Amino acid sequence: MPEERRIFTDLTVMENLEVGRLSPRDGQPAWTPARLFTLFPNLATMRNRPGGRMSGGEQQMLAIARTLMGNPRMVLLDEPSEGLAPVIVEQMVDAIRAMRDAGVTVLLAEQNLHFALAVADHAAIIETGRITWSGTVAALRADPALRAAWLPA
Repeated sequence: MPEERRIFTDLTVMENLEVGRLSPRDGQPAWTPARLFTLFPNLATMRNRPGGRMSGGEQQMLAIARTLMGNPRMVLLDEPSEGLAPVIVEQMVDAIRAMRDAGVTVLLAEQNLHFALAVADHAAIIETGRITWSGTVAALRADPALRAAWLPA
C-alpha cells in the first residue's frame, strides 16, 4: 500500500478504486467496489467525493481499498493506525481481520501495540534494526517476563 496514503485527490472514490483494478487471481474471489464498500461502509456513502475532500482516516481506507482492487496475495501496511481517530482505528482492525480471513497475507509494521495485537497471529519485536524476538501473539501474551522486558505496561 502506498506510504502516506497517496490517493489521487482530484479523483473520486470510484475513480481511485478503478485506478487500482487488476484481474482477480485464479480461484480467488475478486475485490470489487461492492465488496470493499462492505468492508469500508464510510466509502460507500462517498463514492462520488473527490479524495481531497475526505478526512485522513477516510483517505487511509481509500488507499487500502484501492490496493485491494489489485487482488493482491499480500499487503504491507506501514503504521495504518497512525494519526487516526479511535473509531477509525477500530474500523481498520475489522478491515485487516477481513483481509486476513479472505486469504490476504498482511505484513504489518505498527507501533500501536493494542492495534497490532488485535490483528496479528505472529509478532516480531525489533530493536535498533534487529529482530530480538519472534513468535506467536499467544506466546507473547503468555510470557510475563517477555512482556515486561519488551512491551510497555
